[in-house]
Amino acid sequence: MWRSVCFGMRKASSFPGIGFAAKSKQKNMPNRDIIVIGTSAGGVEALREIARGLPPNLAAAVFIVIHLPPTSNSALPEILNRCGPLRANHAIDGEAIRRGRIYIAPPDHHLMVERNQVRVLRCPKVNRMRPAADPLFRSAARAYGPRVVGVVLTGTLDDGTAGLLAIKRRGGVVAAQDPQDALYPGMPRSALENVAVDYCLPLSGIPPLLAKLAGTPAPDEDNYPVSEELKIETGITLAESGYMESVDKLGDPSVFTCPECSGVLWELRDQKLIRFRCHVGHAFSTESLMADQSEALENALWAALRALEEQAALCRRLVQQSRRRNQTLSASRFEKNAKQLEQHGEILRGVLQEGIDSRVEE
Repeated sequence: MWRSVCFGMRKASSFPGIGFAAKSKQKNMPNRDIIVIGTSAGGVEALREIARGLPPNLAAAVFIVIHLPPTSNSALPEILNRCGPLRANHAIDGEAIRRGRIYIAPPDHHLMVERNQVRVLRCPKVNRMRPAADPLFRSAARAYGPRVVGVVLTGTLDDGTAGLLAIKRRGGVVAAQDPQDALYPGMPRSALENVAVDYCLPLSGIPPLLAKLAGTPAPDEDNYPVSEELKIETGITLAESGYMESVDKLGDPSVFTCPECSGVLWELRDQKLIRFRCHVGHAFSTESLMADQSEALENALWAALRALEEQAALCRRLVQQSRRRNQTLSASRFEKNAKQLEQHGEILRGVLQEGIDSRVEE
């Protein structure tokens, strides 16, 4: 299915917005000069190819989020500086946005944009990640509307999908790596399933597309107003005053609790997407919520197995103690309890092992 969908999109050789050139001179309309990219597993190699293919005179600023462990020392700026002509750095909170620069989210911090400045914040995780693509995409959509080009590359689960939808609604252009070309197809596949993606193409085709779009005038921003929902969600992530208590305007309370803080999760329906968000700002797609719940369940099962094995070991000690004291009835009772606990433990260990094996197969 992906082959036919992506091939159909690649056939179009024209780039939207070229027809606005004459009008842009009259209205002094800006180009599509804000490029936001989200990726996860397999992303370093993909970003190297992107950086290698971008021109030195790119008329746009590039913002990158890649999922990294919070304690990692990211060498991505140095890697990209060796690969391509554009200067790449970890973003600094409050710095000005400049064309021809690559801004990379530091580990354990969200990267976002406001009008004319970069924001780097250690605020609640989104889709179990910090940094995450959705906060960057949504903030860019709110601040720059049709000037934004959003791209989702290789990665697992579905971070970036909701953000692409926000960019699309604000008149921006959205693209996804062809899932058949991606090392991990989850993120681009989710984008294609839930968003009317403008371009689906292999990695090698993305740099020339971005260079072309960066020189294309953007539509009039007045035609794509900022929705109240976008204002609220971006405001919550940016910790802006007055937005934290507005989450109840986005949806209805669900039966689920936040895996991060145990607060109530509000259910948000976004066209085909169902998402969840709590009061303090943790946000989840359905896939990321399920992944977090699965992890919490596994941790609880391991804790239960540990408790069963400890209790069985204690019963075995009491068996030996009772026999030394010639307490036959007590020894028999403790022996029976130990066997039952060990049987329950074996069942639980089998459940855990089956779950681990199934993830390995996937």
